[in-house]
Amino acid sequence: MKSRTLPQPLAQLHAREHALAEQHFQGRFDRRSWLRLAGLGGLAWLTPAAELLARRAEAAPAQPAQSIIFLWLSGGPSQLETFAPHPNTRIAAGSRAIRTSVPGLLIDQHYPRLAELMHHVSLVRSVVSKEGDHERGAYMVKTGYRPNPTVVHPSIGAICCHQLPVGNTHIPRHVSILPDAWPGHGGLLGAEYDAFKTYDPLGPVPDIEARVPEPRLEKRFQDLDVLERSFARGRERQAQSTLHGLLVQRARTMMTTEQIKAFDVSEEPAELRARYGETPFGRGCLAARRLIEQGVRCVEVTLAGWDTHANNHQQHAALAGTLDPALATLLADLKERELLSRTVVICTGEFGRTPKVNGLEGRDHWPHGFTVLLAGGGLRAGIALGETDPEGGQQVVRPVSVPAIHATVLTALGIDPQHEEISAIGRPIKFSEGEPLPELLAGTG
Repeated sequence: MKSRTLPQPLAQLHAREHALAEQHFQGRFDRRSWLRLAGLGGLAWLTPAAELLARRAEAAPAQPAQSIIFLWLSGGPSQLETFAPHPNTRIAAGSRAIRTSVPGLLIDQHYPRLAELMHHVSLVRSVVSKEGDHERGAYMVKTGYRPNPTVVHPSIGAICCHQLPVGNTHIPRHVSILPDAWPGHGGLLGAEYDAFKTYDPLGPVPDIEARVPEPRLEKRFQDLDVLERSFARGRERQAQSTLHGLLVQRARTMMTTEQIKAFDVSEEPAELRARYGETPFGRGCLAARRLIEQGVRCVEVTLAGWDTHANNHQQHAALAGTLDPALATLLADLKERELLSRTVVICTGEFGRTPKVNGLEGRDHWPHGFTVLLAGGGLRAGIALGETDPEGGQQVVRPVSVPAIHATVLTALGIDPQHEEISAIGRPIKFSEGEPLPELLAGTG
């Protein structure tokens, strides 16, 4: 029996299919190659096995994100005067909303610049927690766990630094700009993953410049080396476990590397600095963009003042004047530089605020339904997930736990949320006990 000869174009397609299948079974195929191949003639020409692989490739997420920018609204912002308004209701207490670039999605009136970019953003409006205290709430949102006296959980930024490659980055890969009392920490991963704390980027980076001339500094390092070797004699294991020598080496490298200039926003055009806002927070957001360009894995920028037990509306309006230009310009800047797809932007505080306005025209602590803003990192955009009660009750539509937010972000970073580390008492601790949100992960849901 004679073998059937395929028409030349179809034969070429099958040859390419075979080549890509070979790459797949050798672990060398990628999503882009499959989609390019499928685009040559749709999926109709593929064999059933190859069609299945191609459809899986089309549904697979793009390359994982590489960094996080965490905009921390310290004090707990009101969901009603930021990203989950209920205009013309009793609980709005006069606050108003505006339309955005996503049809039907409203945000507070004081965020006009962000409103134009909401198609790049997703809002989870139904986040619930059991922690209504500032310190405990901050711990919960930054680690995904409630405080536990037997273990200190790592913050999401520390996990990011622990799991993702170091690359050629010679400055701290976990940075907190304008930190409050609870910056991100390494927890059980170790103090080396604590956030490096710095302040207004207009000022110098702390502890970088030597306080003595170079010859004297070098002599001090030589003396320190003598002490290090003396201590290590007969106790090499203990000396190595302190990581002191490694930390000194990293500090010296950081003091001299050109990458330290990433903290200096004065090198940016004046027009761009003005768009971010000439505020410490605005400059912090600009510095965050510069830092992730150098391979920094997590930058946390804090905007404090959201604990509005009195004069809630006035204080939120003033804070929006700082947050709106900084956040909107950060998103646009990342997008323009093709950094948004590999950077997850998170904006939230430790909880929300009560639907009821108190006697001081303020709102009190409310962990029963607050908003987390997410953008970038390959996450789906233009979505508002969940809803709080317009009557002010504690019930929410589609409740989302804080651990689920963590699991979603870790998944976007290509990190397994179920990965376990062992605590000091030998207990396995997962990075997250939550499940990723399918609605936000590209190619799912």
